[in-house]
Order: sequence, then structure tokens, then C-alpha cells
Amino acid sequence: MLTHNTIRRFVVLSGVRRVGKTTIMYQIIEQLIDEGINPKNILYVTFDNPILKLINAHKVLSIYEELHSIKGFEYIFFDEIQYTDNWELWMKVIYDSKKEIRMLATGSASPIPEKGSTDSGTGRWTILKIPTMSFYEYCLLLNQNVSELSKDLKLTQLVKMSSDELDNFIDCFTHLQDHFNRYLTIGGFPELVLSDDDFYAQRMLREDVVDKVIKRDVLSLFNVRSPLLMEKLFLYLCLNSSEIFNAATAAKELENITVPTIENYLNALEMSNLIYLAKPINVGSKGALKGRPKIYIADPAIRNAVLMIDDILSDERELGIIVETAVYKHMVSFYQNTPAQVGYFRKAKDNQKEVDVVVEMPRQKILCEVKYRNNSHIPESDGIVELCKDEKSKVTNAFLITKNLNDYGITRHNTITPIFRVPALVFLYLLGKSEAEGNNGKL
Repeated sequence: MLTHNTIRRFVVLSGVRRVGKTTIMYQIIEQLIDEGINPKNILYVTFDNPILKLINAHKVLSIYEELHSIKGFEYIFFDEIQYTDNWELWMKVIYDSKKEIRMLATGSASPIPEKGSTDSGTGRWTILKIPTMSFYEYCLLLNQNVSELSKDLKLTQLVKMSSDELDNFIDCFTHLQDHFNRYLTIGGFPELVLSDDDFYAQRMLREDVVDKVIKRDVLSLFNVRSPLLMEKLFLYLCLNSSEIFNAATAAKELENITVPTIENYLNALEMSNLIYLAKPINVGSKGALKGRPKIYIADPAIRNAVLMIDDILSDERELGIIVETAVYKHMVSFYQNTPAQVGYFRKAKDNQKEVDVVVEMPRQKILCEVKYRNNSHIPESDGIVELCKDEKSKVTNAFLITKNLNDYGITRHNTITPIFRVPALVFLYLLGKSEAEGNNGKL
């Protein structure tokens, strides 16, 4: 968007700390210089600097233009822009009055970028969420890619493969099992992926990501009166990750704090990119639970670091939560900037059967159920099976995400839409690969 000839938009990158937003800026600046742009036409400023917090974005730009006589386009990079007052108003002024400027900004806490985009930013800038690395990107960073795969291979094509084709296909991923286990432990933070000390990596997550966001970013950007309560709430969410959230229950368990306060703090954590809120989605003739989100931590490794569980890989229940979190994170990233709604399904009455992840698009409805355990068998009464039997559900694709690499293929249930078992390692790798190839939303 920075170099588009006919469409002009500023860009705001939003993501949790240490996810690589500043590095993306540096890479773009390097690319611009390689393409022949005069370095004097490029300005990089970080408002994380204490001195620069005292002046606004417009003042910084004025000083820059006074120092240099600029000819042609100006490329402006503002890092951590949420720390300068009224930034969204100044970006509006700059956009409207200086047609020669191309701008990219970042924000670790996205509340202000998103608030600004709904009024001042309409038609002026685009917000791009930067999640932690996908498992595919993790493998690329460590030079552990699966070279045998054809370009543009989609997950939905697996169900059409013969048994022999599937056998050969799955064999390509065998060497990634240990890497997948480590990915579930230390997550998708680039700096930590390259670290050779996983214990220290988790400590870094606690200190440099969680603590700084909660004790610094959130407190400075939101009306948070009790930092201790915010810490307790985030710990509570880590303990209850992937569960349906009830604000009244949480308020009672957290020393009877009021429900509005809990909801405000929950919103702050979401806007600070520490959590996802999965909303309920109706599927077919089965009435869905209303109004209660499921909570997912932004990256499984953040949860691991906060709870400090000694051996996650040997705890089947914990592994199930971690993998479900990774699946939801990948799906949200994959469908970003598409018309898709990503959430979950839970039947409102009777037995309250549930499907972990639901993706709804105008012509597609995709169900994902995570069974990351040695025995992935599900009965005929399971929620995903019932929905795949229901004509009114109009399910187009259904995946049962399994643990073992030899646990794959169509289940034996007699359904209208086949339920395809696919190992989590393969599912996440292919999802990340499709996204990296520019096929967002094309499962």
C-alpha cells in the first residue's frame, strides 16, 4: 500500500510486543532504499522514546521537513504511535493536507488505532493485525520446510486424496514432530524461536511481553484503576483458556469485583493483543448459545509462560488447550481481512454440545474440532457429527484435528459432509503455508 500508484492508504500494524512489527518496518525501509529511494525521503521515529512522548506526530514531521528539502514522496514510519497524544487526529490532518506522504505506523496495544480507524481513519488508513508466527513460518525460520509439497495445496483437497496419496503426503511431515512440540512450548515469537535456551525464552515472555503490556501499555492507555486486578484477571483467563467466559462468575471469583469492571478490563486485554474473544455462531437448525465468548490467549506460549507448568508435553489436558489455542489463532490470522466470521458453536439447550471453531462465509461453513489425544474417536452423538448430518447446517467442510501423525483420513460416521481427520501438525503447517502464499481465506 505504501507504493501503490493509484490507491493511497496509510497502514497501521497492530500486534503484541516482540512479534516483529519494528523488524517489518526496517525490512520495508531497506527495500525502499534498495529500490532507489533517497534515504533523506525516509523518516523513522519511535514514540517509545521518553523525549518524543512530549511532542506530537505533527511536530516531529515539521522538524523533519525543516531539516531536509524533500523532493518526491516522503515515507514516514512511526513506531509505537499510541504513545503520542491525539495521533489519529494528526494522521487525518497529514493524510488530507500532504498528498506526497506515505505512512506506516505500529502499535503494540491496538485500542487507539482501532478507535481512530472508526472515525478519523475511515478511508485513510488500514489496520493490519500482526499475530505471532504460524507454525509454517516457524519452520521456515529454522530452515525446516517441507519441500515436497506442491504450491497452492489446500487443506480441503486432502479429503479427495487416495489412501496411498495420503500415506505419502503425511510421511513428508515426520521430521517436524519435535519442532512442533517445541513450537507449542515457546510459541511464534521470532527472537525466541532462534534462541537456544527455551527456559530463558519463557522468562522473556513473562517479563518482556506480559508484564510490560499489563503493567505499562494497558495502564497508560486505559482507565485501569487496579493493576493487581488486571494481573489477576489475566491469570484467571490463562487458567480458563478455551473455556466459555462468564463475567459474573469471574467477578465473583476475583473478590466480587463488579461485572462492568471485568468487562472493561477484558476489552483492554483484547485491544492490547493479549487475548482473542471467540463469539458464538449459529449453525443450521441448532440454536447456539448467545452472548458468551470463549477466551483464547494470543499465543499458547504466553499461557505456558504465565502458568509455569513444568512438563506441558506430558499433560494431555494441557496439550489439548494449547493446540486448540494454536488452531484458533491460525484460523483468525488466515481469515483476516475477509468476510469470514470466526467463532465457535455451542448448542443452547439440552446437552449443550460444542464445536471448537466455526468459520462462516457467504458460501462456506467450516467446522473444526480439536481432539489432541491418543484416541481421537468421537461418537455419533458428538456435536460435529450431528451438524454434519443436518442438511440445514449447510456445512461445507469439517475437520477433526488429531494428535498422532498416523491418525488421518475420513471418519466412519455416515454424514452428509465428510469429517476429515488431520494431524494438528499438518493442519497448522498447511494453513500457514496457504496464508504465506497469499491465499488468505481460501481453505
